[in-house]
Amino acid sequence: MPKLIRFYIRHTLIGFAIAAAFVAMLLWFNVANLWHLISTSDVGLLAAVLLVVFHGIVFSGVQFGISIMRLGENDRDDTGKRDALPLAEPIPVRITDDPRHR
Repeated sequence: MPKLIRFYIRHTLIGFAIAAAFVAMLLWFNVANLWHLISTSDVGLLAAVLLVVFHGIVFSGVQFGISIMRLGENDRDDTGKRDALPLAEPIPVRITDDPRHR
């Protein structure tokens, strides 16, 4: 199997695992009374499966996108330091108390 396909499948499965953990926490902490709705409904299992599937689609897409974007990062900082900006020298300004110059 090509490396890119393995890379995609691995990060998609990671995203679905994160989604399953997220839905489990939603149900465990009873956010928006979801646990009660799912446990007392006759289609509660379908609702739980759909929560995992749809969150899995989102989280796996985000996981894969982040992993692709991180491929181009260079871990070593060998670009060198930037040159320091020159400091501005203060210019003396003479102030006179002459009313003609106002």
